[in-house]
Amino acid sequence: MESILEQIEKEYLSPIDNFSQDVIIAHLDVLLSYCNRFYNRQFITRKTNNSEMLNKLDKIMNIYFENRGNKGLPTASYLAAELNLSPKYLSDCLKQLTGHTTQQLIHEKLVEQAKDLLTSTELSISEIAYQLGFGYSQSFNKLFKNKTSQTPLEFRQSFN
Repeated sequence: MESILEQIEKEYLSPIDNFSQDVIIAHLDVLLSYCNRFYNRQFITRKTNNSEMLNKLDKIMNIYFENRGNKGLPTASYLAAELNLSPKYLSDCLKQLTGHTTQQLIHEKLVEQAKDLLTSTELSISEIAYQLGFGYSQSFNKLFKNKTSQTPLEFRQSFN
């Protein structure tokens, strides 16, 4: 990488000609390719650390939902901060490990929690939506139906 930077500097300090810009761009392209390679390589070499991260993430989300006093839905930023990671890095790790983004995993956890509440309590759909952190029950209904192809009410009725 240092030699690439040296080549860029050498080209930059040389007299400008018709190819100067193309040569600098080519060196930058190679440099960025190396950066991309090193960034993606870490997901391969850190498999055990990443599975630990998944366990920690699951615990954080469980605690979040157990504490019904929380206002609002958990966010990717919140989860990343709890894991001392950037939201982008967390999402990249999760995409590599599970094939899903942080937001998709949050939605899966929300639906899992909703199914549990729908089958184990007599709470109304609105009360469940509020407990999970939704401001409006319509948003909850839309997410639930999108993920399960059933409305929360249809899901509850299928268990009775």
